[in-house]
Amino acid sequence: MREVAEETGLVVVPERLIGRVERDGPGGVGYVIDDYACTAVGGQLRAGDDASDARFVDRRGLDTLTLSSGLLDALADWSVLPD
Repeated sequence: MREVAEETGLVVVPERLIGRVERDGPGGVGYVIDDYACTAVGGQLRAGDDASDARFVDRRGLDTLTLSSGLLDALADWSVLPD
């Protein structure tokens, strides 16, 4: 919830775990990332200090964005891609 607020300006309530990924980090560190479906309950959508833009997109809009490696496949595997 803290991370979403920092990066998007939105206040969210987590609903359910939708998936988990593991990523390698610097110096041999490993990260386990749990991804949750959330409902926005407040705040205003804005880009955090590490991004140039923040927006909601549909499935077609995802194809126009540069995404992290494996993100689209993970979302498809978890059956959570937007319509």
